[in-house]
Amino acid sequence: MTTNAALFGELLRHFREAALLTQEGLAREIPCDRSLVARVEAGTRVPQDTFAKKCDELLGTGGALGRLWGRIDWYPQVEHPDWFRRRAEMDAVAVALREYQEQLVPGLLQSREYAQAVFSWAASGDEVEERVRARLSRQQRFLSDDGPLYIAVLDESCLRNVVGSTTVMRDQCAHLLAMGQRRNVRIQVAPYANAELVRPNTSMSLIRLPDGKEWVYSEALSRGYFNDDPAVYARHSQTYDVLRSDALSAHESAALISEAMEGYGHHAEARAQHGNVDQEQLQRKRRRQLHRNRPRIPHRRPRP
Repeated sequence: MTTNAALFGELLRHFREAALLTQEGLAREIPCDRSLVARVEAGTRVPQDTFAKKCDELLGTGGALGRLWGRIDWYPQVEHPDWFRRRAEMDAVAVALREYQEQLVPGLLQSREYAQAVFSWAASGDEVEERVRARLSRQQRFLSDDGPLYIAVLDESCLRNVVGSTTVMRDQCAHLLAMGQRRNVRIQVAPYANAELVRPNTSMSLIRLPDGKEWVYSEALSRGYFNDDPAVYARHSQTYDVLRSDALSAHESAALISEAMEGYGHHAEARAQHGNVDQEQLQRKRRRQLHRNRPRIPHRRPRP
């Protein structure tokens, strides 16, 4: 049975070939890795709406890919853990969401590779992929043009804790910058440098539902905690609003995220160069060993 992702991929391939572009050529224009274009066309990677719109622009589709992206249910059969299912149901209908997060980038802002690295700590194989699909499924509603208001205040530890690798972190920072440009999303950073910031005791979410109901949500390793007491919500809401006022602005936060991204990029390049040097040294060592181990062939010296 053909999946929605496969149908989108086939349409993308049709427009790309009609424009006489190779996968590499399209990737160069976007820009992105050729492997991303290949996986989207194969139906094994869910693209972001910005990818679809950029392809529309480059391929002259009249907006067909972007419209199709908005109509597809990309994750129709995902399963959330039982303890998290209630939170996922709230995300599916929330009219506003405000979050404070420390240590890890919140799930709604995670890139695929970052989420894979997070879940790889406690799972493996198909279970990791299933959890990643479930996590990314929550993001789709907030990625639409008419998505609900989403404000995230990230402790700077979210940017500094290396998850996966420096390459994963570089791409995650780039993902944060892209998300922060959306009309319904604001991302701010609570920096280490400001010791006077009053931070909540733990990561938390303030959720407003269509019926006007308001919830405070926090979680432990394997359990979520909900509280709809108006007094509790008001107390946490005030703490959050004060923190957000004292944190870096969205513009200042983007500059700090860009700085972190550049740092991770330089580190990844340095490691790659170091790896190339190590590989070259190893090859030289092997050549020397082969030379030393080569059987000696006696040569007759010419007689005088």
